[in-house]
Amino acid sequence: MELRERITSATKQAMKDKATSRLSTLRLINAAFKDRDIAARAEGIDGGVADPELLAILAKMVKQRRESARTYEEGGRLDLAEAELSEIEVIEEFLPKPLSDNEIEAALDSAVAEVGASSIRDMGRVMGVLKSRYQGRMDFGAVGAKVKDRLSSAG
Repeated sequence: MELRERITSATKQAMKDKATSRLSTLRLINAAFKDRDIAARAEGIDGGVADPELLAILAKMVKQRRESARTYEEGGRLDLAEAELSEIEVIEEFLPKPLSDNEIEAALDSAVAEVGASSIRDMGRVMGVLKSRYQGRMDFGAVGAKVKDRLSSAG
């Protein structure tokens, strides 16, 4: 089932179940998708954006909420941190299963070999390959550091 259909179905079920916090998060997801669709129309792209870009939006939403939860915890606002963490749980239901550390290492090896990366100057190309294949399945901030380390030692 397409990502938008899964979210619409989950929204309807949350309404039936009267799950207000879940429903609120699902509506935030739909609003983010609609915002991106509107921006895409302004760029001359009709028909809405495709699933890979929607997955990137979801991944960004998770990242924002993790940062907010950390900030709330540091500020002693555990109630707000809990709310952010519960939103993360709902959003992550629609993201593909994250790669394990071994799978990430294999993906790095594959991308470096495919691009023929030999120095830090090739980092952008390696990251481009990884992002095109593994959107929503790995933390590109953490992976970027690994790519940088690997290419620094290679070059």
